[in-house]
Amino acid sequence: MKTLQKTAISAAAVALLSGLACTSVFAEEAAAAAEAPEPSPVTANVTVTNNYIYRGISQSNYKPAVQGGFDYAHESGLYIGNWNSSISWVSDGGAAKSAPIEMDFYGGFKKDLIAEGFASDLGILQYYYPTSGIIAGNVNPNTTEIYVAQNATFGPVTGFLKFSYALSNTFGFTSSTGSNYLDLTANYDTGFYGITLNGHVGNQKIAGQYYQRGQASVSYVDWKLGLTKDFGGGLSASAAYVGTNVKQGTGAYANTYAYSSPSGRNLGGQTGLVSLTKTF
Repeated sequence: MKTLQKTAISAAAVALLSGLACTSVFAEEAAAAAEAPEPSPVTANVTVTNNYIYRGISQSNYKPAVQGGFDYAHESGLYIGNWNSSISWVSDGGAAKSAPIEMDFYGGFKKDLIAEGFASDLGILQYYYPTSGIIAGNVNPNTTEIYVAQNATFGPVTGFLKFSYALSNTFGFTSSTGSNYLDLTANYDTGFYGITLNGHVGNQKIAGQYYQRGQASVSYVDWKLGLTKDFGGGLSASAAYVGTNVKQGTGAYANTYAYSSPSGRNLGGQTGLVSLTKTF
């Protein structure tokens, strides 16, 4: 009888202590959750790259560039941001005495409207190139675009289809309002050592251009194949092989490309691209 009583008392004590232990664990977890800071709606990024390539065209004459920006994303889906990069193409082309930087300002709305993992994105983007000196031929490289994109996630595969439309002249081309760019990008998370495979193809259409015989078209297709390595802590590196179908002119234009460096090099040529990015 005493043995049973002791056993019953022991069992009750164990249950009580177990309950107290669980309560303690839950309390600790709750306290930890309360103390854990909420993710910041503001993120920032810095990148160094051997060559600033945008839509397949070198913006830095195949030289290294430093880039960086920040983004603010509200839980409603609204966002704004700024991104900047060193460049040389504006002054290289003789359009201005100095235009060493590209400044992008954008805002829009991005939300999973179709289903989870399928974010729809609508926004406006202003490319701004602060210049000094006289702008040759009244060419203004500043450009305003609106865009719409549909993102998709299928397991380890993510990607998007994006269409951008110019509300102004496009990157200094006269009478080019209505130019557009179609971008198809896909990424595959290999699950191995933080490596993701990247693929992209795009089509840049420059509106309102008149071509003399032999002159190469300024509209073109670009592509990219590469990989990204995530080191953790917001640090990643990427390597890619990029190119376009920008062609050389013929006849009187035999020694020129639609996009040429001061030395006559094709700025849309096939080349390797490496970069290192830190996100905060």
